[in-house]
Amino acid sequence: MKVLCVAEKNSIAKAVAGHMSGGALTVRNTQNQYIKNYVFTFDFGRPWGSCEVTMTSVSGHLTELALPPEFKDNWMYPPPDRIFDAPVSVTVPEDKKSIAQNIETQARYCQKLYIWTDCDLEGEHIGDEIRQAALRGNSRLEVKRARFSNIERVHILEAARRPTLLDEKQVSAVATRQELDFRIGLSFTRFLTNNIRPLNPELSKKTISYGEMPASSAVFSYVEANLIGSCQFPTLGFVVDRYFRVKNFVPETFWGIKLSHQREGKTVNFAWSRGSLFDRMSVIILYERCLVAKTAKVTKVQQKPTSKWKPLPLTTLEFQKMATKYLRMSGHEAMETAEKLYQKGFISYPRTETDQFDKEINLRALVRKQEQDRQWGDFATNLSNGGFQQPRNGRHNDKAHPPIHPVTYAANLEGNERRVYEFIVRRFLACCSQDAKGMATDIEIAYGDEMFSTRGLRVVERNYLDVYPYENWTGTAELPSFTVGERFEPTEALNSEGKTSAPSYLTEADLLALMDANGIGTDATMAEHIKKIQAREYVVTRQRGTAAGAYEAADTDEPDAGRPARGRGSRGGARGRGGARGGARAEGGTRRGVTEFIPTSLGVALIQGFDRMNFETSLGKPFLRKEMELKTKAICAGRMTPQAVLRESLSKYREVYDQSHGQLNVLKMACREYMRL
Repeated sequence: MKVLCVAEKNSIAKAVAGHMSGGALTVRNTQNQYIKNYVFTFDFGRPWGSCEVTMTSVSGHLTELALPPEFKDNWMYPPPDRIFDAPVSVTVPEDKKSIAQNIETQARYCQKLYIWTDCDLEGEHIGDEIRQAALRGNSRLEVKRARFSNIERVHILEAARRPTLLDEKQVSAVATRQELDFRIGLSFTRFLTNNIRPLNPELSKKTISYGEMPASSAVFSYVEANLIGSCQFPTLGFVVDRYFRVKNFVPETFWGIKLSHQREGKTVNFAWSRGSLFDRMSVIILYERCLVAKTAKVTKVQQKPTSKWKPLPLTTLEFQKMATKYLRMSGHEAMETAEKLYQKGFISYPRTETDQFDKEINLRALVRKQEQDRQWGDFATNLSNGGFQQPRNGRHNDKAHPPIHPVTYAANLEGNERRVYEFIVRRFLACCSQDAKGMATDIEIAYGDEMFSTRGLRVVERNYLDVYPYENWTGTAELPSFTVGERFEPTEALNSEGKTSAPSYLTEADLLALMDANGIGTDATMAEHIKKIQAREYVVTRQRGTAAGAYEAADTDEPDAGRPARGRGSRGGARGRGGARGGARAEGGTRRGVTEFIPTSLGVALIQGFDRMNFETSLGKPFLRKEMELKTKAICAGRMTPQAVLRESLSKYREVYDQSHGQLNVLKMACREYMRL
C-alpha cells in the first residue's frame, strides 16, 4: 500500500521523513525548488502495516479568495459595499500551483492521505486545502490526520501510528473567518482609500488599509487576511487611546506623611495607611496631631512563612510578553525564532494556549536532558536528584498542544535562537522546581491617631529563583526587632508632597495584554497585528525616554493636548515619581531600552474620525471583533453554524459601513485636522 504524507512546511516534512525512515530515504525534486518529495518505507502497525510512503509538503496556505473580475481594477465601481454580498471563489494562486499539482499527482498513486500540518486552527484548514488538492487527483483516497506537538523522534513515531481525523468544525470555523475577513477588509479598505486619497496629492499612491491586502488586486491572500482582518483598527485604537491619556494628563499635587525610624543600623520606612490625600490642609492637621503625640506605639508584630510562587507553564501569549519585556525582542521576532527552534526539533510547538502539563508527559526525562549544560546543568541535576516537583496548573487548556517546553538539549546556538531557547529552558526548569520560600514580618504602629505599617522579608530558600533570573524577590529587606506595646520616637516624620505622574505609552507587552483581555486576535496572531499597524505607518516605535514628538512617522506637530479627545482626566496616572523603568540586561552586559508605541498622524486621524461618529460599534473599538472571535469559537464548539455567523457578522459590519458612509465628512475633518491637510 502507498501512503502520501503532507506537512505544512518542507522543514517539517524533512524532519518527520527522517524519523520515520530511520535515514533510509530517497529525495526527489519537484517543480517547486523549495518543496521536496521524500520516499521511504514505514511500518504503521495495524491496520496499515508496512507501506511505501511519499512525504511532501505545502508552504503554508494553499488557496486564497478572489472576487469576480469586474472588482479587480476599479476600486470605485462596483461600490465597495457590494463586496459584502458579491460572489467569492476559492483559487490556487500562481505561486502555489506547482505545489498543488505535486500533491494531486502523487495522490494518483496512493491509497491513503496522511496530513501532518500543525495542530491548530490554521493547520486544520491547511489540512483541508491539502485534502481538496489530493482528492482532485484521487477521489477514492482515505484521509487521516496526525496529531503531534513536537518533532522529537519518539513522539513522531507514536503520532504516525495513531492516525485520526480532521476536525471539520475547526475547518468550517476558519473558512468562515476567512470569508468575513476577506469581505470586511476589502470593503473598508476601498472605502477608506477612495475617500482619503483625494484629500492630498501625497496620499495619491497610499493604500489606507483596514485589512491586509495587495494594493491593486481583487485577490486577497487568506493567510494575511486572517492575520489582520478587522483586528487592525482595534489594535491601533488602544495605541491612540493611551497616547491621548498621556498627552491630556494634568498632574495633581498630593500630600502625605512620611515616617521612618533607625534601629540596629537599619532604616525602617513606614507607609501611612491613608496613602496620600489631595487636600493639603487635612494632611497638615493630621500630621500635627502625630507630632503632638511624640511617640509611636507598636500595635502588631507578626511573623509568618510566605512563598513566591513559581511561574506557570509557558503559553504563546506569555512567551511573547516575556520576550518583549526581558529579551527585548518584538513578539513577531520572538515567534519567528521559536518557530525555527521548533522546526529544528529543539522545542515543542510554540503556538499554544495551554498552561497545564498533561500527566502523561515524562517531565523528569526532559529535565535530565538539560543536565549537561554549563549554566543550568547543576540545577537540572538537583531536580533529578529529588528536587523535582510537578508544575502548577493554570486555567487554560486548548486540548491541542502542551505548554512550550524544550524537548531535547541544544548546544552551539547563537543570537536570538540561543536567547529564546535559554528562556524556554529556564522557564521549564523553574516550573519543575519549588516555590521560593521566605519569612515575612508585618509591623503596624499607631502614631497619634494615624496608623502606619511596614513589611520585611527574609528569603529562606530561593529554589526556582536560582534558575529564573527574570524574577527576583528583593522588594523588602529584613527588619530589626520590634515588640508589641513598645513605644519609640520616630527618627523622622515629615509632611511629604508629590505629584501624580502620567501613564506611560504602551509597550508591546502592554498592547498584547490589552488585545488578550479584549479578544482581539489569537495568541498566535497578535504579534502579526502589531507588526502590520507599524508596516501601514499607523504607529511608530521609539525607546522609552526619547525626547520626541508624537506622529514621528508623519513629521507633523503635536496636537493641542487640551482639545477634546480620548483619555481625558488627571488621576489615572500612578502617584509619586514617574519615569521609565529600565529593562533587563541583554547579551554582552548592555542594557536595552523599553520600546513604546506612538501613533502617527494618520493613525490618530483614522481612530478619531470613527470615534467622533458616535455610534456604538466604532471600528476603533474592540467590540465587533471580539464578538466575531467568540462566534468563531462557537462554530468550533458546535453551538453556531457557519451560515449563521456569516449572516450576523456581515449584517453588523454592513450597518457600520452605512453609518460611516453617512458621516464621511466627520472622517475627512479628522484627517484635515490631524494631518494638516
